[in-house]
Amino acid sequence: MDVIYLDNNATTKPAPEVVAEMLPYLTDVYGNPSSVHRFGQRARKAVDEARGRIATLVGSMESELLFTGGGTESINTAVRGLLSARSPRKKIVTTTVEHSATRELCQQLGREGIEILEIPVDHEGTLHLDRLSQSIGDDVALVTIMWANNETGVLFPVDEIAAMCKEQRVPFHCDGTQAVGKLPVDVAKVGLDAMSFASHKFHGPKGVGALYLRRGVRFRPLLIGGPQERGRRGGTENVPGIIGMGKAAELALGALPQMEHVARQRDRLEREILTKIPDTSVNGRTDARLANTTNISFARLEAEAILLLLSERDIAASAGAACSSGSLEPSHVLRAMGIDPKIAHGAIRFSLSRYTSDKEIDRALAVLPGVIDRLRAVLPVG
Repeated sequence: MDVIYLDNNATTKPAPEVVAEMLPYLTDVYGNPSSVHRFGQRARKAVDEARGRIATLVGSMESELLFTGGGTESINTAVRGLLSARSPRKKIVTTTVEHSATRELCQQLGREGIEILEIPVDHEGTLHLDRLSQSIGDDVALVTIMWANNETGVLFPVDEIAAMCKEQRVPFHCDGTQAVGKLPVDVAKVGLDAMSFASHKFHGPKGVGALYLRRGVRFRPLLIGGPQERGRRGGTENVPGIIGMGKAAELALGALPQMEHVARQRDRLEREILTKIPDTSVNGRTDARLANTTNISFARLEAEAILLLLSERDIAASAGAACSSGSLEPSHVLRAMGIDPKIAHGAIRFSLSRYTSDKEIDRALAVLPGVIDRLRAVLPVG
């Protein structure tokens, strides 16, 4: 039986068109795009065309994009690069619910002497904008906040955040990893100074990402080496990956209207789970979230046990928890939202894509009640 894949916020299936477009650059067109000969320049032309496609997807100029090895590198490059350019300011404003790529970076910067101020969220994952507004001043080096939460799908009002930062002349870096390809993104219209994102979140290849840097924003490169990416990121470009990312961007832009159908599928999955299975609840607000994401808690159960049984039935989902020192703890996101541990321990994230079929939703709904009944009979959490 084929896997029913409901873990698309972790990674997505590479689109067949993406794989087909990458193959020639893995076999025949292998020249270095920095080479002056015609063979290398064929690769250069393809990289430039891919950059244009990605710029169209996010609403930037081509010259404002630089390629990286993924979302984590983009975030590190943006945060450290903007911070270095804002010396002697040593304060970063972020939130309590960021992805680990931002959260652990900020923790490391804190150990290096940077002041980190985390803005809280409420029980539904909504950011306290008044607290944020009060925290942005001339002593702040930068603000780094996500567009969409990877666990709950909750959206933050990045346009309002950008306006606050602009008023105080503080650069705003946005982690757009979960937003790009799932909702309309226009970095210029929103007013972002920087945005990180990754190819594999919108049906492109893994190991390649991009960083938008607004023209004129002060920035110091993280990776020093060759003149690639206009001197902003040294190292020979991952040509096949970039080509794949460009094709994925083109496809994602054309597929944005399909996200309405994905939202209907998500809503049906969510509604029937809440109806058929007792003691279930949705984590996070439902009126402003990604179309593909629902985070549902099964009270008094451990998410890991649910996932293992689902996996035995060829259903892939994800937990908002990480194993630390041998004990499973609720995710920092659900803790920051103040979710009762008895509920948070059993939180499962279901994330769909444009490739998710109605039959797959039917199959998941047929399997899940039995899994929960079985676990509640033998493994209740007090």
